[in-house]
Amino acid sequence: MSPMSRRNFLKVVGASLAAGASLSVLPNVSARSAAEDADNYVAMLYDATICVGCNACTNACRQWNKTKVEVDPTGLYDAPQELSADTWTLIQLYQPTDSAEGSEYSFVKRQCMHCVDPACVSGCPVHALQKSANGPVTYDKDRCIGCRYCMYTCPYHVPRFQWDQVIPVVTKCTLCSDRLADGKGPACAERCPTGALTWGRRGDLIAEAEKRLANEPGRYVNHIFGKDDAGGTSVLYLSHVPFDKLGFPNLKSEPVPQLSERTSDIFLPGIVVGGTCALAAVSWVVKKGGLEDEA
Repeated sequence: MSPMSRRNFLKVVGASLAAGASLSVLPNVSARSAAEDADNYVAMLYDATICVGCNACTNACRQWNKTKVEVDPTGLYDAPQELSADTWTLIQLYQPTDSAEGSEYSFVKRQCMHCVDPACVSGCPVHALQKSANGPVTYDKDRCIGCRYCMYTCPYHVPRFQWDQVIPVVTKCTLCSDRLADGKGPACAERCPTGALTWGRRGDLIAEAEKRLANEPGRYVNHIFGKDDAGGTSVLYLSHVPFDKLGFPNLKSEPVPQLSERTSDIFLPGIVVGGTCALAAVSWVVKKGGLEDEA
């Protein structure tokens, strides 16, 4: 496709803003899922009391998704410290900072939580993020306009942006939806050498977690993180250290999209809608070859 002229491009952007000015309410996008469907989602259970911090899951994710290695200062080791555009999962170490917090340390796995009712899906204005029928929250880079609203709506601060790319996209764990389509499990779960990370049907994993809590109550905090938090997630956690110390937000059981949808009837400036359309126009032009100079 040949580049668009600057004059025609400005016309497209202007029309987008004008269309937005005539609108007063943003569309109400809901990602609600029935509870019975959620029990059948593909999910993972991470037991922090079994994890040895080997980061085999990080390596498996990197190899499967072909992301770039993030080396340590010596340039010798793959040593990511946080989630990034190239690191979609990793193991971090929690260590108490004073005696009042006790002496127990813990490893904790970071990744997309694949919420039952995901705020990123509800908030995305162009449906670049979608909730799959079997559980994973997936991302379509061809739809994305780069607004990064998903980064603000996610209560777990998971989505990352490729700041160093000319045409950046959002990246995050997809729960290996491509592997699931072939009957395989998530790469990280299948690589875990200790069984700290397992995968299966969400309802079955919740039952397994409840069984562990009942059989060894002194081993765990009496909470399955992700069972009900913010409406539930497809990545579930057991821990011997309180979850707030591991960096998890203190969330009620109500899904985040339901909280935001309470304000959906508030009249918003139409320019917001037009701005979204204009961003989409810019994204389309960049992806199709840019602008050409006019004589």
